[in-house]
Amino acid sequence: MPVKPLKTLKAVADQAQVPLLTAYHALSADIPVDPAIRRAVLDAADVLRYRLNITIRDVGDQAGVSIATVSYVLNNSAPVSDNTRRRVIDAVEALGYRPNITARNLKASETRMIGYGWHNLQAGGQTNPILDRFIFQMIAAVETHHYHILTFSQDPDNPVRAYEELIYTNRVDGFILSETNQDDARIKRLLTLKYPFIAFGRANDTWNFPYVDVDGRRGMALVTEHLIERGHRRIALIGWPEGSLAGEARLNGYRDVLHTADIPLRPDWIRRTINDVHHAFEAARALMSAPSTERPTAIACVTDVIAIGVMNYLEAAGIQVGVDVAVTGYDDDPMSAFLHPALTSMHQPIDTLAPQLVNVLIGQLTLRNSDAAKKRPKVQLLVEPELIVRASSAAPHHE
Repeated sequence: MPVKPLKTLKAVADQAQVPLLTAYHALSADIPVDPAIRRAVLDAADVLRYRLNITIRDVGDQAGVSIATVSYVLNNSAPVSDNTRRRVIDAVEALGYRPNITARNLKASETRMIGYGWHNLQAGGQTNPILDRFIFQMIAAVETHHYHILTFSQDPDNPVRAYEELIYTNRVDGFILSETNQDDARIKRLLTLKYPFIAFGRANDTWNFPYVDVDGRRGMALVTEHLIERGHRRIALIGWPEGSLAGEARLNGYRDVLHTADIPLRPDWIRRTINDVHHAFEAARALMSAPSTERPTAIACVTDVIAIGVMNYLEAAGIQVGVDVAVTGYDDDPMSAFLHPALTSMHQPIDTLAPQLVNVLIGQLTLRNSDAAKKRPKVQLLVEPELIVRASSAAPHHE
């Protein structure tokens, strides 16, 4: 009895005498293929009665490894060399393979898990209070939709690796991103893979992806306008180190208003520090080391944590906050109202933004692979924060 030919992509490629990946492109029509080659592949598929359906065997053939090795990589169930793992992951991506997912049974294969890459701790273990609140509200909102959050750590040297492996091993249905930066590699990769996600923050104005964000540039502009209205013209700013997209937005808001008010920008009055009370204390010390006539009468800070460090230094130096020097924060942490004096700060509506963000992602997951999803415009929501005025930003005692 003659042996029936295997109905695999490799069999089609061998019949058409083309590389396996070329056969895939010809059948999937995802990228242009020479018409003659495509005709040969289609004829081979017709002879073998093959319909495109990428399997674990195809991944193994493309990667040059056994089915067992592919399974080890996808299930993380046995040690595999980095080189072999990379070949398998590359093959999975090239062939668009999704383990356990078929067009006939997509709903049954849902994981009901949303991936979230945990943010990095600052030096000294200092966390970001506003981001911690966002995470809490995000988890609460996700659970109302009967999903759960799968947290994972990100390799700073290769931030996309963890996302790729979670996708290729079918661990999550989508992702929520935070702490985004300019040209964020994670966002670029997820756009390439066409995998559902939403970001709390922006990355590149030319990229079309869903995000929810607070307008930090406008927020710091409101803070600076408030200080000018109070009579301050010697206004300093303590921001984050260079490279932070949110930090640069807030710095630009400060610059915008000084320019509009015709107040000269003094580079020595712009200090940078990580989001840490001790480092902010030292930044304030450096800022206030000049003679009193050359010191700022107001200090705008990009976070409440930094503002607390500044206030601690001023108190230690015998400089009265809200009398001798005004201080403002950003984020309106709940403790801001209980400081002495109470801290003027910029309120971000995290409690309402997090559920909105989750609703957008769940909408993507509900409609994915449908014509409605392809036609729906990407949700890009930019919200203006609210200035909360308290005693720390009083008018200058003297100019």
